[in-house]
Amino acid sequence: QVQLVESGGGLVQAGGSLRLSCAASGNIFSINVMGWSRQAPGKQRELVASFATSGNTNYADSVKGRFTISRDYSKNTVHLQMNSLKPEDTAVYYCFLGDRLGDYWGQGTQVTVSS
Repeated sequence: QVQLVESGGGLVQAGGSLRLSCAASGNIFSINVMGWSRQAPGKQRELVASFATSGNTNYADSVKGRFTISRDYSKNTVHLQMNSLKPEDTAVYYCFLGDRLGDYWGQGTQVTVSS
């Protein structure tokens, strides 16, 4: 079993910042990628950012230049620094991890951006 625990969500005004963190534990075998997706009410879940173990990062066009993903390989953690937040960033943010055996998801953390 792999457990992913997210933290750092909350309510912020437009233009503000939040930092999400995710810590992975359990039977992890050779992580390929860690990252974040989000799901807004009535919308499909979408990829926000990913950080492959190779060092490659990938961002949704809507967050490029505003969000930064980082990883701590030794602690199996991933962070998402979110700046210049917009009301359309409001969503439940889910941490994910892909390793040799499968894909895993956290429970999600709510981010609400007020206008």
